[in-house]
Amino acid sequence: MLALIQTIVLALDIFWWIIILSAIFSWLYAFNVVNPRNQFVGMIGNALFRITEPALRPIRNLLPDLGGIDISPIILLLIIFFIRQFLITTVAPAIL
Repeated sequence: MLALIQTIVLALDIFWWIIILSAIFSWLYAFNVVNPRNQFVGMIGNALFRITEPALRPIRNLLPDLGGIDISPIILLLIIFFIRQFLITTVAPAIL
């Protein structure tokens, strides 16, 4: 059972970094740092969008309109942090 918790924590850690990469990529794309017509850049952006959007969309639907500011990745990172800490500090010691 401990191996399952460690695997879930690892998956959450990987998703954490994917969310951060997606946010950084969106900033680079918005400020024209990367070439939006480049096929490789488009593939990376599309992959990051497809991975993160299913988790970010429900959060965006709940948040009020803040203009051009999207804080849904920050809220998702906080949720992931809470789940990770809950697994490590509460669930794992109860199993041992």
